[in-house]
Amino acid sequence: MKWLQLTLELVIGFILLFAVVKIAGKKLISQLSPFTFIAAIVLGELLGNALYDDHIHLSYIVYSITLWGAMLLFVEYVSQKWLRFRLWSEGKPTALISHGIINYEALKKSRLTLNQLQSLLRKHETFSIREVAFCFLEADGEISVLKKADYQKTTREDFRLPLHPVYVPVTLIRDGQLLRDELMELGKNEQWLAAELRKQGISSWQDVLIAEWLERDGLFVQTYRSPEEKTVKHRHDKKHGLL
Repeated sequence: MKWLQLTLELVIGFILLFAVVKIAGKKLISQLSPFTFIAAIVLGELLGNALYDDHIHLSYIVYSITLWGAMLLFVEYVSQKWLRFRLWSEGKPTALISHGIINYEALKKSRLTLNQLQSLLRKHETFSIREVAFCFLEADGEISVLKKADYQKTTREDFRLPLHPVYVPVTLIRDGQLLRDELMELGKNEQWLAAELRKQGISSWQDVLIAEWLERDGLFVQTYRSPEEKTVKHRHDKKHGLL
């Protein structure tokens, strides 16, 4: 009798979950928003916990899944009708890189490190931050990348250009910390790096958010200071005769 009850609960639970997913749409499967992510987890937990609890009967399974599905559909309906509620429930994309500049404050608010950002970029066939014009962190945790014009995909056959060797970018400084192992693998030393930084007006690598070396392109450096702050500092130093 217990096996029969369990079989009946499994079959009905499967049918109900399938119906909810079909009605709610593909958003629930892909978990495009924080709400759909939570909804997917709770739906599975509702059925899983109910199946192996002797005190919960079939009627409770039907009721809980039906009620949760109804709430899910109601939230989706309200989100489609009211933009403000949609912005609150789904959130807005966060610009991690804008005009080729990493937004360090946005990175911290998103609880992302530079390592994680670089990993996400590599999954989008972007191996160097210098290639990125804009990068947005979407509500589902994925990123959207728009490359700079020079790095957008074209075929060399279209222009009949000769082939060149491909190089992997090497991160030498991250979060103000010198990555000595990478520097040694590159066959360079700290004196060389310091000289390269001075060419870009940077006196210490502790001021550097990220520094990346790419053969044929040279050293790409971004400091913690935004371009606007650099301009203000330059004017201040010039005004007081520091330049």
